[in-house]
Amino acid sequence: MLDFFNNHDLMPFHLSLILLVVLSMVETIGYYFKAQPSKIFNRLFPGKIVSSPLLNVKFSKTLILVFLLMNFSFAGYFLEFLVFSQKQHFISSYYLILPALIIAIFFTVFMIHCLDQVIKPDQIHKQADLLGRLATISSGNARPGFSAQARVRDEFGQLHYVQVEPEFGELEFQAQIILIRQRKSHYIAKRISKSNSLFQSDSLL
Repeated sequence: MLDFFNNHDLMPFHLSLILLVVLSMVETIGYYFKAQPSKIFNRLFPGKIVSSPLLNVKFSKTLILVFLLMNFSFAGYFLEFLVFSQKQHFISSYYLILPALIIAIFFTVFMIHCLDQVIKPDQIHKQADLLGRLATISSGNARPGFSAQARVRDEFGQLHYVQVEPEFGELEFQAQIILIRQRKSHYIAKRISKSNSLFQSDSLL
């Protein structure tokens, strides 16, 4: 076992695995102390790389590096053991670094694509700026415990459809409301008086 860890031909893949473990430990510890090193790494890379469509994912970009290191080490071990099964000895990592890196990139892209499809976008953060905005009930009636759909425009003029409930009473179809509070799955809304001309602009929704 000691010969395995000290084998010079396997050293690049050992180092990749060690870096993976260290990075995971540091990131985990930093999470609890609110000093994640991933935020430092993001500042070191050029903006064009960070904003690349390939890296435009819904999870931390540090996880991409974790996947790459993991796949590189596993691909290297696989190729080395494949050669060992045929020749009964390992070959120089010089010949396997490039193939292992290509395999690692392929599987990393595959993994981040699959993970990005599974993770749902954080709608709560996307709609946080809707608080205090005017809306109109667009489907059904809302009362405490039973939500209805409302349409509202954000600061950029984009139309959103959200679920709303009143604090008390009932909000009828086409009622003008204001979003006053946010819960996990819906907003709490308050009716706007029809006689208040200040809010007539919402009729354009």
